[in-house]
Amino acid sequence: MENTINGIHHITAIAGDAKRNYDFYTRVMGLRMVKKTVNFDDPNTYHFYYGDKNGTPGTILTFFPWGGQIPAGRRGSRQATEIGYSVPEGSLDFWLKRMDANRVTYNKVAEKFGEQYLTVLDPHGLKLELTVAKKTDNRTPWETDEVPFEFATRGFHNITITSNAIEATAKILTEIFGYKLLEQHVNRYRYVTDAVENANIVDLVEVPGERAGHVAGGSVHHVAFRVANEDVLMYFRKKVIEAGHQITEKIDRNYFYSLYFREPGGVLFEIASDNPGFAVDETVENLGSGLMLPAQYEAHRTQIEQVLPKLN
Repeated sequence: MENTINGIHHITAIAGDAKRNYDFYTRVMGLRMVKKTVNFDDPNTYHFYYGDKNGTPGTILTFFPWGGQIPAGRRGSRQATEIGYSVPEGSLDFWLKRMDANRVTYNKVAEKFGEQYLTVLDPHGLKLELTVAKKTDNRTPWETDEVPFEFATRGFHNITITSNAIEATAKILTEIFGYKLLEQHVNRYRYVTDAVENANIVDLVEVPGERAGHVAGGSVHHVAFRVANEDVLMYFRKKVIEAGHQITEKIDRNYFYSLYFREPGGVLFEIASDNPGFAVDETVENLGSGLMLPAQYEAHRTQIEQVLPKLN
């Protein structure tokens, strides 16, 4: 098994109202609810995982929906600011009409690095980009009655990080994670790994005068990078430490094992393993159908279920 970072594992963001978040991502965006669980540190708050049929790394967007108690975030430097999804060629007209029909805020179709994309804001202000990649994305999507196969999102295309100075962040990507600079346009630098074909792009945007953003509702909390297993996970822990950065011990997140560290540009990075996957406590056919609790909270299920907002 090669010691490689295999692109993006998942991206975690913060939302407000749980039902609005659930309705937008499962109905409007047509994603599958892969796992419905709770925040490890706050069991009275959901942790939602959306993705494809199998919960494949590279398709997983997760949320902590903290309800009305969370203020709106602000995009700025020292943040992951844009989440890019891959969509098929010829699908942007479908998505434009869909956003209109659902009164979703969006910008007109634009282009960067030779790829067309549509910018969309979710109900809490999180910035998404639906991008038609230069290379055909052959991943099999989750499809619904409203979002059929030929238009459905295929998983992540890229993540964008905004920084006052990109050099130190770029060094993490290239010297530790094995990414390479692919191309540059003005102040946007595109880094890519060839370890995988998809969900393998990180864009760094350098804005020296930009004030720091505020991570709250509608913001990315952290970006998780993918490794095959725990052995590779610990290989990268050693590399991060040798490069002079602080990093957590290995943490069991039930569906993957994790390490966390804050990269020099200010963004919280996670390294997460593929194992054991999302089918450890539900069959693939039933993913996301029940409330799955970490073992330490199972004895409190009745109280937790009474507190969590109803989704249907």
